Amino acid sequence: MISNPHISIAKTSDIPQLVSLINSAYRGDDSKKGWTTEAELFDGTRINEEVLTNILSNNDAVMLKYTNSDSAIIGCVYLEKQESQMYLGLLSVSPDIQASGIGKQLLAAAEEYAHERDCNKISMTVITIRTELVEWYQRRGYKPTGEIKQFPQDKVNTPNQRLELFVMEKEV
Repeated sequence: MISNPHISIAKTSDIPQLVSLINSAYRGDDSKKGWTTEAELFDGTRINEEVLTNILSNNDAVMLKYTNSDSAIIGCVYLEKQESQMYLGLLSVSPDIQASGIGKQLLAAAEEYAHERDCNKISMTVITIRTELVEWYQRRGYKPTGEIKQFPQDKVNTPNQRLELFVMEKEV
């Protein structure tokens, strides 16, 4: 059970709001209000309803959502159990309120969720040239493993340059 009262598991009815949030945090003009923008690295959107519906149909996956007092979703994080570890992705906070501690709270809830499911570590991938993001995760105890992956090609994410991903992990 997640101890933060603002954080809960998202439902399929939340998908449209989650897609809007994730895209605003990573792509387009709205994303440039925050520090997590990838707008200069990609053409198009970060995610769409079909892709999010597909990844959340995995029985081992959840999306944690952070709601404000008006029940609006202002943050989220994707988690997928993979054997004894948890994969973390799509950590997103509304660009208007980034750097307010919501990302840290979502990360703490993700770690709590992983621990409750007997996972001994959390892994993620981060674009190597996003040094500020890599450093943010490092300050929270995540370490690069030394493994570097090529950025995957899919029908939504279209990088406008060659990108690589650091694999990062944290013991929980």
